[in-house]
Amino acid sequence: MPVYNEEECIAQVVKSWVSALDALLDATAYRILVLNDGSQDGTQSALDAIDDDRVTVLHKENSGHGPTILKGYRLVVSESTWVFQVDSDDEMRASDFDKLWSRRADADAVFGWRDGRVQNFARKIISFVSRMAVRILFGSYSVKDVNTPFRLMRARELEQVIQHIPDNTFAPNVLISGGFSKGSRRVLNIAIPHHDRETGQVSIVKWGLWKAAIRSFFQTIFYARYVG
Repeated sequence: MPVYNEEECIAQVVKSWVSALDALLDATAYRILVLNDGSQDGTQSALDAIDDDRVTVLHKENSGHGPTILKGYRLVVSESTWVFQVDSDDEMRASDFDKLWSRRADADAVFGWRDGRVQNFARKIISFVSRMAVRILFGSYSVKDVNTPFRLMRARELEQVIQHIPDNTFAPNVLISGGFSKGSRRVLNIAIPHHDRETGQVSIVKWGLWKAAIRSFFQTIFYARYVG
């Protein structure tokens, strides 16, 4: 779970995930890794106040969402059977995790696509271009929401997919979606309700959004050949 400036909600979000996972798993069978990406508000204090052996908090210098989730993947992939990534803004809820978990035996990756998500025109265009890039570069239509932040992946397959993705990649989840689309990997797409953000604000707005999209697009084109 990558976190940036979410002091208003992060404690409750983490608590909701502990509760949801406790309902499905033995307490010793999972770990929640929260990566604080150099937050500038009270996020660090809120996270440090969490006293739970099931939750590991890592404070790091700001590097952006993509590099942060890649760091998380690399830290846990060798010691896990399944890896799940979710954002910290509570736009996709812990209460829906069981919809993915219950289907894991049928797949190497289960992606929760954002059902009911409301996007402005710019974000619709960027989402469309990302989706088309994956379909063209990887020759697959198997992932419905290529940048969803609600994804359950078999660790041994994820390890292969990410091994050649550079640490500074802006939107690695797009490439990872493409990687899981290749070969004989099995992918499932499950509709997950998307909720509007109730606290904080998105970290990329206006012109920054377009610059980020252009950067992501060219990185996806360049690194697609290396993703296995």
